[in-house]
Amino acid sequence: MDEKYTEMKTAHIGSPLESTHWEENIILADATWMDDFVFDVTVNFERMLERPLPKASIDRWTDFLSLDGGLRPGNNKTQVILLHQAGRHQLNNWIPADITNELDGMAFKDNLGEFSFFTLPVEEDLVDAGNMYAQCMEALLSSPKVKRIMLVPRLDHYGHLVKTYMNNIQWDGKDVTLFTTEPVAGFKCRQEILSYSIMATLGIEAKELKQE
Repeated sequence: MDEKYTEMKTAHIGSPLESTHWEENIILADATWMDDFVFDVTVNFERMLERPLPKASIDRWTDFLSLDGGLRPGNNKTQVILLHQAGRHQLNNWIPADITNELDGMAFKDNLGEFSFFTLPVEEDLVDAGNMYAQCMEALLSSPKVKRIMLVPRLDHYGHLVKTYMNNIQWDGKDVTLFTTEPVAGFKCRQEILSYSIMATLGIEAKELKQE
């Protein structure tokens, strides 16, 4: 466990999706898909750059993603909600890697404020990842407590659900950013390219790409 992470002793008084526990800033990410996506990025860029890349540090990534999502330095509070397959408790390409023991209920602070992590297992015999993600997103978009939402779904599998839920909810006044692997049409919110925050997290510099 990285020393910068601390256990949130009061984090689990209730579910992280109960409104009493929401902060103004939320990152909602499909962690299982993110793990696979980082693997693909790493393999492609190691081949291109001809050098090994480290595992992605989740605290660095949340910082880069939050900046792309409009967060700026200050005494902010941001909740990072990670959906994952119920039987998959280890992230193969991230550090910390143990979803249950190293991320759930943990937090760290830096110049962007405090980031607290909560994990939600997807029991696929009860609900699939797409419906779980869309339902979480709907609850967050509908909450008056939440002001900024950064969405990291797996659009190629359940983007139609995300679009339908988003377009049927009134969420005026919220700052919503959808992170995608490429621009997509039909979403009524700002979009950012997810790969930029991943590349920055892995230490890939722009000058290296220009040399290519």
